[in-house]
Amino acid sequence: MRLSKYFMPTMKDNPSDAQIASHRLMIRAGMIRQSASGIYSWLPTGFKVLRKLENIVHEEQVRAGHIPMLMPTLQSADLWRESGRYDDYGKEMLRISDRHGRDMLYGPTNEELITDIFRDNVQSYKDLPMTLYHIQWKFRDEVRPRFGVMRGREFFMKDGYNFDVDKDSALHAYNRHMVSYLRTYERMGMKALPMRADSGPIGGEDTHEFLVLADTGESEVFYDKAILDLHLGDRAVDYDSWDQCAEIAREWTTPYARTDETHDPELFAQIPSERQGQSRGIEVGQIFYFGTKYSDAMNAKVVNDQGREVPVHMGSHGIGVSRMLGAIIEASHDENGIIWPEAVTPFGVGIVNLKQGDDDTDAACEALYKSATLLGLDPLYDDRKERAGAKFSTMELIGLPWRITVGPRGLKNGVVELTCRKTGESEELTAELALEKLAKIYQGL
Repeated sequence: MRLSKYFMPTMKDNPSDAQIASHRLMIRAGMIRQSASGIYSWLPTGFKVLRKLENIVHEEQVRAGHIPMLMPTLQSADLWRESGRYDDYGKEMLRISDRHGRDMLYGPTNEELITDIFRDNVQSYKDLPMTLYHIQWKFRDEVRPRFGVMRGREFFMKDGYNFDVDKDSALHAYNRHMVSYLRTYERMGMKALPMRADSGPIGGEDTHEFLVLADTGESEVFYDKAILDLHLGDRAVDYDSWDQCAEIAREWTTPYARTDETHDPELFAQIPSERQGQSRGIEVGQIFYFGTKYSDAMNAKVVNDQGREVPVHMGSHGIGVSRMLGAIIEASHDENGIIWPEAVTPFGVGIVNLKQGDDDTDAACEALYKSATLLGLDPLYDDRKERAGAKFSTMELIGLPWRITVGPRGLKNGVVELTCRKTGESEELTAELALEKLAKIYQGL
């Protein structure tokens, strides 16, 4: 993409109504624009990152054996009355009526709808285990929407639902989801810690939230700093192995890590003082096991291997895809702008032409741009007739991990300047070596 032909309406000054860094920077970088309170249009740059996050989630869900589908945003109120949640959910649920007077709602979650689909189509334990998921827009009518996409009313979310014949099988599904989520967040370039949490209106006894540590997080969190050293990395995982999934889940949940709602000061005090961590955290996902809560209420049963009808055991698992975008920025930015991890950056490299209109510099940038495109680096070429300072500011604001600067002086010496956004370090290389280095970095993502 050439910046002169792209739609990226950046702003120099901070918007007056933006209270946290991610909200300010997403607006300034031309990623979103507010359409109504807590509702945003996703402009091209923001949409690119959103799609990258979505693709990582899809890939890791499918890797874990989960089946993608798509459910509607509008649901019948009758299903929620059947489960008993229609009146309990509160004013966050947007309730509407269609032209025939039928009560409908804009789904904040999909436990009822997926249970209805399951009970109409699955009758035997032989079809289990089964996990269905989708990634879809949701709506919750927050009383005070704030912090941009971090606490909006409309949001993009992955929600999945497992169906199992008994509790032990469902707890394996719980562990399997925990492992798949850990891998998902690592691929996004983030450390999201699983913390024992409160189940809220979803229900159930077993639940963990995944939180990214950031000063602007809404939750106060307490943790053993040993958990920060854990990484899945390239570890091979057999998602069908109960023992392996349980072992990884134990590895990540044995160190103390809790939100303020479940914090136990006595247990926390037993951790050596140098390992006691206290911070703020941003919730970016949550997994639940809630047993037969919905299957009992909605008569979702299968015939087991003994010929008896039994209610299925269920769990649900969510990742806030649009919220994750804000969380990444909260955890990875500086005073000049965003610092994207390579895996989710909107463009792989920015190319800055220091002397637009100079024949040699223009030709070198064009050649570099074409080569980077052929290598799959998805370059953004700043070919505007702007001063160098303005181009550098734009690149720092939008946060591309790498920048290649091309100018007459460097070309005389046969080099370009490759700059790392995260460290600020620069090195002079030939254009070929600069592209070769970037290709290796992005190859493993």
